Amino acid sequence: MRIIQEIKESWGWVGIDPIEIVGQNDFGNLMIEDSKGQYWRLCPEDVYCEVVAKNREDLDRLSTDQEFLEDWYMQALVEQANQHLGPLSEGDKYCLVTPGALGGEYAISNIKTAPLIELVRFSGDLANQIKDLPDGAQIQLKVVD
Repeated sequence: MRIIQEIKESWGWVGIDPIEIVGQNDFGNLMIEDSKGQYWRLCPEDVYCEVVAKNREDLDRLSTDQEFLEDWYMQALVEQANQHLGPLSEGDKYCLVTPGALGGEYAISNIKTAPLIELVRFSGDLANQIKDLPDGAQIQLKVVD
């Protein structure tokens, strides 16, 4: 339940009221059912969390969409990451060091591992901070203790 609480705290500002994780991939993408029976995709590498299915029937239909499935499983990238970084430890996921939303590439040189809970927290906080910026806006990251 700790991950549900983290989603509420880090992503609640988008309107999600999570009740259950119904799927996840090796890059920390989560399929989340909310209190209204909708399904959200939380995508840490592209820093978004949005409704992808309004109900279970829509989710079932989405689960047969080949384009969605290819994007969801990220098979080629997962295989590369596994070769270069090794198998994932319990609770860890592969991640983009520089998220795609900030111009990070989907390349092995930009992939590391991190705990899922940190990916949820970081991506939610980052998304909230950049949500009102226009595409291409210049940003400056400050790392603080």
